[in-house]
Amino acid sequence: MDNKSFARIAVWILVAVVLFTVFRQFETNSTQSLDTTSYTQFMDDAKAGKIRRVDIQGRRIIVTPQQGAEYTLTSPGDLWMVDDLRKSGVQVYGKAEEEPSFLTTIFVSWFPMLLLIGVWIFFMRRMQGGAGGGGAFSFGKSKARMITEQENHVRFRDVAGCDEAKEDVQEIVDFLKDPEKYQRLGGRIPRGVLLVGSPGTGKTLLAKAIAGEAGVPFFTISGSDFVEMFVGVGAARVRDMFETAKKNAPCIIFIDEIDAVGRQRGAGLGGGNDEREQTLNQMLVEMDGFDTGANVIVIAATNRPDVLDPALLRPGRFDRQVVVPMPDIRGREQILNVHMKKIPVGKDVDVAVIARGTPGFSGADLGNLVNEAALFAARRNGLVVSMQDFENAKDKIMMGAERRAMVMTEDEKKNTAYHESGHAVVARLLPESDPVHKVTIVPRGRALGLTMQLPEQDRYAYNRQYLLTRIAILFGGRIAEEIFMHQMTTGASNDFERATQLARDMVTRYGMSERMGPMVYAENEGEVFLGRSVTKTTHVSERTMQAVDEEVRRIIDEQYAVARRLIEENRDKMEVMAQALLQWETINKEQIDEIMEGKLPTPPKDSSGVELPPFKTGSKDGEPAAAEKPEAAQTTEAPEAEAAPEAPKAEAPQADAPGKTDESVKPQDAGKDDPGKAG
Repeated sequence: MDNKSFARIAVWILVAVVLFTVFRQFETNSTQSLDTTSYTQFMDDAKAGKIRRVDIQGRRIIVTPQQGAEYTLTSPGDLWMVDDLRKSGVQVYGKAEEEPSFLTTIFVSWFPMLLLIGVWIFFMRRMQGGAGGGGAFSFGKSKARMITEQENHVRFRDVAGCDEAKEDVQEIVDFLKDPEKYQRLGGRIPRGVLLVGSPGTGKTLLAKAIAGEAGVPFFTISGSDFVEMFVGVGAARVRDMFETAKKNAPCIIFIDEIDAVGRQRGAGLGGGNDEREQTLNQMLVEMDGFDTGANVIVIAATNRPDVLDPALLRPGRFDRQVVVPMPDIRGREQILNVHMKKIPVGKDVDVAVIARGTPGFSGADLGNLVNEAALFAARRNGLVVSMQDFENAKDKIMMGAERRAMVMTEDEKKNTAYHESGHAVVARLLPESDPVHKVTIVPRGRALGLTMQLPEQDRYAYNRQYLLTRIAILFGGRIAEEIFMHQMTTGASNDFERATQLARDMVTRYGMSERMGPMVYAENEGEVFLGRSVTKTTHVSERTMQAVDEEVRRIIDEQYAVARRLIEENRDKMEVMAQALLQWETINKEQIDEIMEGKLPTPPKDSSGVELPPFKTGSKDGEPAAAEKPEAAQTTEAPEAEAAPEAPKAEAPQADAPGKTDESVKPQDAGKDDPGKAG
C-alpha cells in the first residue's frame, strides 16, 4: 500500500471516529434529558413515603425510590421543593454539576473552525485540479508533464510525410547528443524552434520524435495551461517550468498551441496589462535569460503564426521556424503505410491509388481514413481491409455519411439528378476542369446529391482560366433545373454564393481583371484582441467599388452563358446521365466517360462490389425517371455544410482540403488546410 492510499484511509478513519463521538455525545445528552416520571407524580410519591433519597445536581433531580430503579427528571424551578421533601422524610443531597472534559471542550470549541478550514482546502484542491504540486496552495506550480526517455518511444521513423521538416530539426538532435561539436566552433544551437503548420500535420508527433531521438526528458504543456483565474499564476508557472527544466537539462520543453498565450500584445479591447500578457512577458524573459549552458530547447507548435507577438519570434527566442506542410502524394503514401501497419490489409489494396485520391488530406485525416476503412471491414465481418473499404471510407469522409433512410419524392430525385448532371457535364467539357470522379444522388451529410471532382495531381496555385471554369461549373446545376425541370429551387443558393465570392476575389484580391488591373481592393480583416485597430478604414471610393461590382457581374454573366451553352449543346448526354443516376443513384468516372463519348454506360458496382443491373433507357425523349437534388449545399433552402469552392483567400490559391461542392467535391476549391467540402 502506497503512502497516498494509507493517508486516504487514515483520513476516513479519523472522520468516522469524530462522527461517532459527536453522535454518542448527543445521544447521551438526549437520553439524560428524558423524564420517565412527571414532577407531580414524583411529589405525590414523596408525600406517600415512596421516595428514599433525592440527589439534586443543578436542574437534574436523581430520584431513588424505596422500591424499583432510580430515575431522573428535570427540576421546574420549585423553590419549596426541598422543604416539601424534608417534611416528607426524604433524604436530600446536593451534587456539583459535572464539568465537561478538556478534550470535549477543545473539540466543541475548535471543531467548527477546523471543519470550515477543511472544506476550504477541499474546494481549493478541486479548483486547482491537483495541478503541478497537487497541493491547495500550489497555484504557481507548472502543469507541464515530464516524459522521460524510457517512456517516449516515438522516433523519426514514426513521422512520415514531412521529410524537409525532419531535416530542419535533425541538428537539434545532434546538438543534444553532442553539444561539444557545435560549441567548440563557437556555434549556438537555436534556443527555440517554432513548428508551424495546419491542424493534423504532425507537429506534436515531430516534437516527441526529436526528444525520443535525442534521448532526453520531454516536458509537454499546452499554452492554455498557463493562465488561471488568479493573477500572477501564469508567470509563476512559467518560472517553475523553466526551473524544473534546468534541473533536468539537457531536455526539451514543448508548448502546444502557443498562440493561446503568445498572442500579439497591444490595446485591443481587453486592455494592455492583462494576465495573459504578464505570462507572455515572463516567457520572453525566461527564453532570453536562462543559462546558455543549460541545454534547454523550447519547441512550440501553432497553426496561427500570424497572431504571435513579434518579440516571441525574434532571434534568441524562437530562432527558427519549421514549416510542417500538408503532405504531397509521396508523403501521403508514406503516412498511409505507417498507419496500415496496425491493420490487416487485403492484397487488392493499392496505397499509391489511395494517396492519389486523397489530395489535401493531412496526416490526421489519413489516420482517420485508415480507421474508417477498418470499421467498414468490421461491419461486413471481413478478415482483412479491402480496397473497397478504403473507397467507402474516403467517400464518407469527403462527402459525408449516406442517408439512405431519407425519403425524397420522385420530383425531388429527378430535380437532383438533373442538377448534378448539369455540374458533371459542364465540368467534363471544360478543359481546365479537374476530372469528375463520382456523381451521386444519395443524400450524404447535409447534401441531397454530390458531384465529386479530384485533381490528377496536387495543386498549389490556380490560374485565371481554372477559376473561371469553377464558376461555370457552379452554375451548371441551376441551368439544368431551368432547362429540364422548368423551375428553380433553393438548392443552388450555395452555388451562387461561392461563385459570387470567387468572382469577387478574382477582381479584388487576385488582380485577375483587365479593367480593374493588378490592385487589391479587398480590405484586410484584422482580428480584434490582436493589438490591431478595432476600427476599419476604407481606402476604396464608392465609384471604384461600383466598378468592382460591374466587373464581378460581367464575369458571372459570361460564365453563366458558357455553362448554359454547353448544357444546351449536350442535352442528349444530360438525359442519359440523369437517367443513369435515377437508376443506379451513383455513377463513377468510367460511366461518366462512356456517357460523354455517346455510349450507353456499363453497370457500376455497389459498395459491396456487386455489379448493378444493366442500364435501361427510360421514359420518352430519354428522360430519366427522377433527378437528385443539388449537391451538398443545395439541400432545400439551406446551403449544405460544404466549404465554398472558391479559391483560397490567401495571396495565392492553394490546393488543400478535399472538398465537395454541390457540384463537385474538390480539394482545391476550399483552399483550406483541412479537407473541406464545397457544395
